[in-house]
Amino acid sequence: MNRILITGGAGFIGSHTCLLFLQRGYKILVLDSFINSSITSIERVKKIVEKEKKGKNIEIIQGDLRDNGFLKNVFAAYHNENERIDAVIHFAGLKSVNESLINPIKYWEFNVMGTLNLLKVMNENNCNNLVFSSSATVYGISNNEKLTENCIIKPINTYGKTKASVEAILEDLFYSENEKWRIANLRYFNPIGAHQSGLIGENPTGIPNNIFPLITQVAIGNIKKLKIFGNDWPTKDGTGIRDYIHVMDLAEGHLLALNYILENKHQVLNLNLGTGVSTSVLELVNTFQEVNDVEVPYEISQRRKGDYPYVVADINYAKKLFNWKPKFDLRKMCLDGWNWQKLNPNGYDN
Repeated sequence: MNRILITGGAGFIGSHTCLLFLQRGYKILVLDSFINSSITSIERVKKIVEKEKKGKNIEIIQGDLRDNGFLKNVFAAYHNENERIDAVIHFAGLKSVNESLINPIKYWEFNVMGTLNLLKVMNENNCNNLVFSSSATVYGISNNEKLTENCIIKPINTYGKTKASVEAILEDLFYSENEKWRIANLRYFNPIGAHQSGLIGENPTGIPNNIFPLITQVAIGNIKKLKIFGNDWPTKDGTGIRDYIHVMDLAEGHLLALNYILENKHQVLNLNLGTGVSTSVLELVNTFQEVNDVEVPYEISQRRKGDYPYVVADINYAKKLFNWKPKFDLRKMCLDGWNWQKLNPNGYDN
């Protein structure tokens, strides 16, 4: 393999995946607009792999997927047989459920139009291997049952709709030329934690949208109190139940998924990546407080529009297909996530 293009590679999941791919000997090209990310994350990734002398296997290009001409130039620059882009891992996009409901046009533009541009240019350059960063939000409400890949696709928020639409585009693309494309749609559940070094982690801009960085920022004192959205859900303690996965386990899933599609027949796969373990918001808060010996003050607020009561993965398909299973439990996720926050109280803006 010559080179892997990783769009959105400076983001939370992207940076951890870049690190793992470098450690496994791959050459990667990071494409990022840095709208919601920091180039510092990639500089930190390089620092971690310095001892292994693999820092030279990464290149960074700043740009926007909505710019078709820019994408064409990127692929043209790596068109030689010895330098070509062989596969793409596509993280780039916007990911706030709440913001997507407030500004849907922005989400359709970034998440769908940007992806369409990428697919056009990939096709023009005979680069037909893709791992797509999808989401468990593509599913409908699960009625407290674990979600399998065959569950109905019925997202209830704009963010989920954009992810489901990209999956539909990829399926159409595959069946239009089914001897050409190899595609894996990875449906994430709730990635949290950080690399154990504490050098890279989740670095949201402004007020975080996800629960875990809110918890860590309350614990460090940047935010006064955590808001828990609803304690009247039909769950064991009234708070929403989720499936939390360590970001390094998720990165490993990308590596195995890419290797699988490259080594097997042309196909389009849909795969859940979670732990299969149900954890309520209160359980997450209490575990974080216990393992890190810190306090996280919280208050109960009203439910948010677009939220689900229960979102937990059935991960048997990924286990069966490429022998993937998560290594880290919730306590490790809380320890690593807090270590990152303590060492970087202001994220990458230290």
